[in-house]
Amino acid sequence: MSVITLVGAAFCNKSVVSREILASSGFKAVDIKEIVATAGQSSGMSEAKIMAAFSAKTSIFNRFTHEKERSVAHLRLALAQVLRDDNLLIEGPVSFLIPEKITHVLRVCLVADSKYRINEAMQREGLSEKAALHTIRQQDEDLAALLKMLERGDDPWASTLYDIVIPMDKTTVAEAAALIIEKAGSDVVARTAHSQTLLDDYLLAAQVEVKLAQEGHNVSVDARKGAVTLTINKNVLMLSRLEEELKSIVEKVPGVATVATRIGENFYQPDIYRKYDFEVPSKVLLVDDERDFVQTLSERLIMRDMGSAVAYDGESALNMIQEEEPEVMILDLKMPGIDGIEVLRQVKATNPDIEVIVLTGHGTEKDKDVCMELGAFAFLQKPVDIQLLSQTLIKANEKVQGKKQRR
Repeated sequence: MSVITLVGAAFCNKSVVSREILASSGFKAVDIKEIVATAGQSSGMSEAKIMAAFSAKTSIFNRFTHEKERSVAHLRLALAQVLRDDNLLIEGPVSFLIPEKITHVLRVCLVADSKYRINEAMQREGLSEKAALHTIRQQDEDLAALLKMLERGDDPWASTLYDIVIPMDKTTVAEAAALIIEKAGSDVVARTAHSQTLLDDYLLAAQVEVKLAQEGHNVSVDARKGAVTLTINKNVLMLSRLEEELKSIVEKVPGVATVATRIGENFYQPDIYRKYDFEVPSKVLLVDDERDFVQTLSERLIMRDMGSAVAYDGESALNMIQEEEPEVMILDLKMPGIDGIEVLRQVKATNPDIEVIVLTGHGTEKDKDVCMELGAFAFLQKPVDIQLLSQTLIKANEKVQGKKQRR
């Protein structure tokens, strides 16, 4: 038997077609929430962060944390384990994680022209034409970004990605479901010994990718009957040392017979390979209105492999906290608008797990007492020794990670 994957453009009746298939056949729906939950449990990340892998928006901290890439690795493993079953119907962008070479998967796309989709959005959701167009474009952008990250192009509606493309502005739900069920029963997409071997390869590659992600690495993985190939896509100064480290990790994964490394097409681009160090702060928000100072501080922290982002006032900092979820904050007190003490008060009221290091050139003993009572991790004076600040950041990060592990 085969597996059906169903990707639909927004407002093309994907959910209705899916229900019709399930009601008219022996296929079983795969609960995407369960795949996300499994990926969250294995990665230690929240389900919200796992779901963020399907969004075009990437966190400003991602080049240090690799959270999006780690999410995809754990999603692949969860999906590969699910695919061992038969007669599955998988909806949505998670289906793009299944390799094209697995032949017992029928890949279906539901599309329609913009006019049809906008009208459907306006009628079903009560959206204005402008809001409908925005929603449609956002979904298209999210899918395009995912495909680009997976190196599968950037057009989610390209016919080469699918076995069947069904125009829903010209096809009824019943007709679409009947066509999909008919094609899914074809010998062309039947599970064979060869396709099962390819699925086993996918599972092994996913296990290797997760193991590497757990060690802070981000490389492409391919597996063929126990022979694993690792592709390094970013420039690295000491290539041979990285290759040795990668091989030493992968050789310990059950099922791996041999390990080879190669450099990818993007190896010679300016972007540098960066291993994620779980012991080093990677989500530090610097808040200070002295632009030259805070930019220089950010650069010095990055040189120490600490991931940082900058906000120049209290209001911007509070907005970034909601969007980016930093783990440690370095906060000035004297700023225009919302001052540092008020920022600290609001942060501890709404995001108490963020550790705040106050760094100011104008603080008094009274300010220090107020900040520590509000929950600041430390109170430092400018100018600060970079070693002292680095050590304080590491201690604050240890406290953050300790809280996570105890949950």
